[in-house]
Amino acid sequence: MNVFYEEDGGFKVAAIMTENPGSLQVEALTGKRSKIKSANVLMKFEQSLSGFMEAANAEAEQLDIPFLWECCGEDEFAFDALAQDYYGQKPTPVQSAAVAIRLHSAPVYFYRKGKGHYKAAPADTLNAALAAIEKKRLQAEKIATFAEQLKAGELPKEFRSKLDMLFYDPDKNSMEWKALEQAAAETHTGHVQVLAAAGAIASIHDYHLGAFLREYFPKGTGFDAVAALPPVDDLPLAEVEAFSIDDSTTTEIDDALSVTPLGNGLTRVGIHIAAPALGILPDSPLDAVALHRLSTVYMPGNKITMLPEEAIEPFSLNAGHERPALSLYLDVAADFSIVHRESRVERVRIVENLRHDALEPYFNEATLAEDSGHPYWARLLFLFNLAEALEKARGKYDPTRPPQLDYNFYVTDGKVQIVARRRGSPMDKLVAELMIEANSQWGLLLKEHAIPGIYRAQNGGKVYMTTQAEPHQGLGVGQYAWSTSPLRRAVDLINQRQVISVLRAEPPVYPPNSDLLASAMRNFDQTYNAYNEFQTRMERYWCLQYLVQENIQEIGATVWRENLVRLDNLPYITKVHSLPELAPGTRVKLEIRQVDTLMMELDTRFKGVETPVAEVDHV
Repeated sequence: MNVFYEEDGGFKVAAIMTENPGSLQVEALTGKRSKIKSANVLMKFEQSLSGFMEAANAEAEQLDIPFLWECCGEDEFAFDALAQDYYGQKPTPVQSAAVAIRLHSAPVYFYRKGKGHYKAAPADTLNAALAAIEKKRLQAEKIATFAEQLKAGELPKEFRSKLDMLFYDPDKNSMEWKALEQAAAETHTGHVQVLAAAGAIASIHDYHLGAFLREYFPKGTGFDAVAALPPVDDLPLAEVEAFSIDDSTTTEIDDALSVTPLGNGLTRVGIHIAAPALGILPDSPLDAVALHRLSTVYMPGNKITMLPEEAIEPFSLNAGHERPALSLYLDVAADFSIVHRESRVERVRIVENLRHDALEPYFNEATLAEDSGHPYWARLLFLFNLAEALEKARGKYDPTRPPQLDYNFYVTDGKVQIVARRRGSPMDKLVAELMIEANSQWGLLLKEHAIPGIYRAQNGGKVYMTTQAEPHQGLGVGQYAWSTSPLRRAVDLINQRQVISVLRAEPPVYPPNSDLLASAMRNFDQTYNAYNEFQTRMERYWCLQYLVQENIQEIGATVWRENLVRLDNLPYITKVHSLPELAPGTRVKLEIRQVDTLMMELDTRFKGVETPVAEVDHV
């Protein structure tokens, strides 16, 4: 005797060896013996096992499922009873098995109700299920067609309105994503590369920018209409002529300087900071904009300002205007010691906006000894000498320190120019030191009056932000409250409000233990770091684009550590897998094998050592 039974979701046949209560010992055609439950047996038969399942499966393929559904009625039924109705006579074991196999293969039509028992699906349920199956089939065909188009480098027209989703926020249940995933898997490439090969990326630069904008500026970078700010003209006019020093691309001019001889052996140096806090009131619409954006976003060739132009223009320290300012005055003796400090809220006359590119040839290390002929040379020399004295007072003066380079990126019509500028040059140092002085002194002013502010501190090598006045060990100051870029950073605007409240003997905008102050600090820290990471990423993009633009196929580099090198004349560090073990500072020559601006990858090959070891700059 043989059995037809169900196991692991399928049907099998075997010969009975022994039969026990609740179980049977059986032997398959292969000779394999096993124990099965009696409850899993659907039918016993005498027919030979050889060819039985082949015949049953072949017969099942001939059975029309919709016709079986129409034959079975609405009540629960057994497979063998349906087989008898279908064939009109007692079915053979093969025919009965065929009906069981066919019923089992169509769960949409027939619901299982126990061993060998089924029930026909209701007509409305069946129609809905069949419609869903047909829809799924058509979708699968569409997905396959999309995938083939993508593999052939063709972008399906249906994808054009879905590119934002596919690039930045994929809906993994969409047909477009499934097709993209299939094409990527079959071509062994990334999703972005597949889309790029199909022409979905008109501009690689805009693709990288779009990822950032989608996360941080989902509603766009524009501003809602802003009412014109009333002029702040009820301030005393300072008896100084101030000038600024900025890069040629700077439009938000936050800081300016003045040098005024006092006639008693002292010179008064003014550090003048734009004062938007006088016009942008707490809880105003503009304040909400500043606290939402938190900082200007910088990138080569572009920027996204923290404030709209209507709020920048009345306060930016543009030449030819008298502008509101928060000023710190330093009375400087002949030995460049500071004998008196005083802060004021006033109007300042701006007479010149000096620009780095035009000023640097007249004011650099080589022109310090003799007047270069620039009308501001004497004032700049005095400020540089003061800056060195301030640097020494902080304990950070080190003339033996190797020079480090900063890089400015200028992008015009898609072409990039990358210009190196020595960090710590006279022009750079005098501005940096005077801004450190202002940030430190205004932080001290808040501390002395027990007014909270937002400080940048460093302890044990860790840099962090805090609302308490704490030392910044890296700068060598007792406290450091960002206050000198209020047009570009929200924390500077907040600190400026606090400083002005002290100078005017008014209650602070943000009292001690202010939740708003702490919240603004946390939000700024997170957002500012993200903005800086984006700026670095875009600078790396333009470095790679520069290599393509100039068709550079070989480049010098300096080993930084292990297999990392710094490329010559570019702020770009890359890994060179073929680099042998070399000492840091070793000059090497590299072959540029591939530049991929889309995936931000550079493939280089070590060609040889160029020169002996040189001293390494630290990043």
